[in-house]
Amino acid sequence: MRNVGGLHLCLFSCFVLLGCSSQSPIVGNSITLNQSVRDGQSIVSSGGTFELGFFSPTNSDNRYLGIWYKKISVQTVVWVANRDVPIADASGVLKIAGDGNLALLNRSEAVVWSTNASKVENPVAQLLDSGNLVIREDKDDDPKNYLWQSFDHPTNTLLPGMKLGWNLRTGLDRFLNSWKSDSDPSTGKISFKIDHYGYPQAFLWNGKTIQYRSGPWNGLQFSAVPEMKPNNIFNFSFTSNADEVYYSFSLKNDSVVSRLIVSPSGMLQRFTWLADGDSESWNLYWYAPKDQCDDYRMCGAYGICDANASPVCQCPTGFEPRDLQNWNLRDGSGGCVRKTGFECQKGDDGFLMLQNMKVPDTSQVFVNESMSLAECESACKSNCSCTAYANSKVTQGGTGCLYWTGELIDLRVFPDGGQDLYVRVAASDLAKSQASDANSRERKQLTIGLSVTVVGVLALAFIGCFLWKRKTNGGVLSRRTEERVTREQSQDMQFVDLVVSSGREYSDECNKDDLELPLFDFTTIAIATDNFDEANKLGKGGFGTVYKGHLEGEDIAVKRLSKTSGQGIQEFKNEVMLIAKLQHRNLVRLLGCCIDSEEKMLIYEYMKNRSLDSILFDKGKSSSLDWPKRFQIIGGISRGLLYLHQDSRFRIIHRDLKASNILLDGDMNPKISDFGMARIFGGDETEANTKRVVGTYGYMSPEYAMQGLFSIKSDVFSFGVLLLEIISGKKNNIYFDEDPSMNLIEHVWDLWKEDRALEIVDSSMGDSYTAHEVLRCIQVGLLCVQESASDRPTMSSVTFMLENETKIPTPNQPALIMKRTLKGLDSSTTDTGSCSINEVTMSVVDPR
Repeated sequence: MRNVGGLHLCLFSCFVLLGCSSQSPIVGNSITLNQSVRDGQSIVSSGGTFELGFFSPTNSDNRYLGIWYKKISVQTVVWVANRDVPIADASGVLKIAGDGNLALLNRSEAVVWSTNASKVENPVAQLLDSGNLVIREDKDDDPKNYLWQSFDHPTNTLLPGMKLGWNLRTGLDRFLNSWKSDSDPSTGKISFKIDHYGYPQAFLWNGKTIQYRSGPWNGLQFSAVPEMKPNNIFNFSFTSNADEVYYSFSLKNDSVVSRLIVSPSGMLQRFTWLADGDSESWNLYWYAPKDQCDDYRMCGAYGICDANASPVCQCPTGFEPRDLQNWNLRDGSGGCVRKTGFECQKGDDGFLMLQNMKVPDTSQVFVNESMSLAECESACKSNCSCTAYANSKVTQGGTGCLYWTGELIDLRVFPDGGQDLYVRVAASDLAKSQASDANSRERKQLTIGLSVTVVGVLALAFIGCFLWKRKTNGGVLSRRTEERVTREQSQDMQFVDLVVSSGREYSDECNKDDLELPLFDFTTIAIATDNFDEANKLGKGGFGTVYKGHLEGEDIAVKRLSKTSGQGIQEFKNEVMLIAKLQHRNLVRLLGCCIDSEEKMLIYEYMKNRSLDSILFDKGKSSSLDWPKRFQIIGGISRGLLYLHQDSRFRIIHRDLKASNILLDGDMNPKISDFGMARIFGGDETEANTKRVVGTYGYMSPEYAMQGLFSIKSDVFSFGVLLLEIISGKKNNIYFDEDPSMNLIEHVWDLWKEDRALEIVDSSMGDSYTAHEVLRCIQVGLLCVQESASDRPTMSSVTFMLENETKIPTPNQPALIMKRTLKGLDSSTTDTGSCSINEVTMSVVDPR
């Protein structure tokens, strides 16, 4: 949803994809040879569910013939006839031609679109309550004997009862194609299709590139969509026979409204309509791709993607990374190769069982629905080219046979879902795996014992050192000095624990809760950065300095913590433990760390365009950020936060979201960074309280800054501030000539109330933006910075509002707290607007 504030009130009653026009005269639910539908008229299905007529997308004068929901308040287009051949004015006429086909004519009576049905003697075109526009014989005894139907020619939307897939007898392929943009219904580059070759499955394509694969239908659901498990809303089905191969869905309750769409941004999204009192909106029920493991080639051939592991790409037993250098730098796209070859004729092989798996790409696979699993294994073993096998269906305890004869592509593991997959490996590697499993408990106990022993010995050494220091100082340490020494020793112990934990990564017993991250020695990092040469300095903050380096063929960024940094051991450990386990395209990738005496360093992927603030607030560079790039950045940050709040292994509150913590790669894709102040929430936690308030002036929500209360809504507030900054090119702590006490939020709010919100748009964007799109974003920003946390939307709703045009709530009073909170602080404090707060009590605010 995007902000439509400041426009005329009709935008709240019209879906933004539709032009707002006067009420169209209704001519019934069908037309015959003697009738037509002119621009300004419409036909409505018998139950009043759908309407067909002419519309114009927002910010366009072109006219299109389309179908949209009639019964719900937010009008939403589900089908467009002339999507690639618009009519330039309101002269369009839909009628039935002499051959019985529907024809759409323009002012010069040229046909701009028509159906392709066989000649019909007594045709009638009818809009059904399912949203299907059909042509049939008027006197036909079978009302479902359609000669043509719009359901066979979908655009971007799949409705209940529609078939997505193939009619193998006629060669008809029914698939979804996105709009080119939210304001342009012409054919876009994103498509969702059923592939009927091999064992049928669905693919989301971006042009000619596979972006996402659903996996095959396993009798209950698509293999990669465990969310399709039986529920009280949907019935999902898949049909595959000699005549047809298609997927469809229906609704168990007629009162539910739902649709599946392909968005211009490359997402597959399922929505349901929610009407709760005065609030009505589309709710995002499900979407894909959801995480990095949904990327078709994320881990390459034989690589297994696990969104809850770090790194996400793993090689199965008997395999090793094809490109170890890139693999260690968290790039698994090269996949895995066998460690040991096998001689098939000698039977020198076996099968490794992998559980909870999305089965590999089934475009080329042997299928036998009548085989048992044992017969499937025998068939695979007798074929020297067979690389893996599995049941084709998971129902009835598992039935049928699939076996693969090439590389295994697009493997992933689910915590709850998937099925068993049996991968062929050399017998020697299989024996090692079985022996490893048999001794795992003993090794784990030994590892724990050794770890405890090491920590104990080191603890005694530190205690001895402490006592020696006390003795050499005559035992007369002041209380303050004693506390400092104790604190330093405690921190050193935490580092020891970090190192011991990280060392387990190289053992066979790597606990998922340990630090699963490569450790680099100080010399390696010093060489990579030319001994931290000033010429390689990328920036400096309260934590220390960031240097550019070159390590193992890759550019890196090294964050070297200053010895006097306010970011201490807890923040360092927090960032290492958190970001190592987070995998998302809009989160910065942590490649490793270095702990050497007093040196503490984090090694990240290098971001060519550095931080957002270095461009956004620089008048000489901000012109490089036109509106499409800014909107891309806004959407990426939103999706990254949604992952943290909802879709990651943990529920994570960032607590320091700001422009300087958004990094930009070479394509201006945003990456959220700096997780030193982040907090993990448990599954049932929604709010917490702290006396240690961390964050940055101008980005902190009022309940957090003033009461220490934080939740996911704290991040939403920060996102709202950041959104307004991206649009305006101004920092929130800047003040305005009209009122020297007014910050950016207050300024935007005042302009919004006066329908002058576009005045905040950064002039360096020129005319690259569209007014309605920017206004929607401003409205979303104001919703995010509302004073009451309960009034702010979740990041799920924010992402939906940004990626889909629909009715948006009117924002309430924003949180105008900055000057109240900062009143009384000295000027040196208030001038450090971009500086993070490391610690704040209820009465004192100290900058970091």
